[in-house]
Amino acid sequence: MNKSILLGRLTKAPEIRFSQKNNIKVANFTLAVNRKYVAPGEERQADFINIVAYSKLAEFVEKYLKQGLQICICGRIQTRTYDDNNGIKRYVTEIIAEDIDFADSFKKQGPDESILNSSTPANTNNTQTENSENSDDFVLASDDLPF
Repeated sequence: MNKSILLGRLTKAPEIRFSQKNNIKVANFTLAVNRKYVAPGEERQADFINIVAYSKLAEFVEKYLKQGLQICICGRIQTRTYDDNNGIKRYVTEIIAEDIDFADSFKKQGPDESILNSSTPANTNNTQTENSENSDDFVLASDDLPF
């Protein structure tokens, strides 16, 4: 199974381009992910992970993601190689995004900057998700439990 879940902040605004073969929208950005442990007397370290999103997810990235925003990425790890201009073989490891969720608190932002004012939900996968505000309204009867 190839599954990666990352929580971090965008280091800069996403780069948007179109693929050469299929003319599909592609978004590239870097996520700064803090390491869990901090050595005594040292600053917290972070890893900078390259993320790629395609098609509808790339459109979402272009429209809603900006530098400094904290997001959660679910995706798969992909490696590839290419020859640079000098003929040297280069290796690239990146995450191909399959789902992106907001992880920031929007209360810090002003009303004009809030992403929540938009009509597009933060969860970008194609499955229908329960709205967190209405989750208290949902009660599962004991007969419906699968165990």
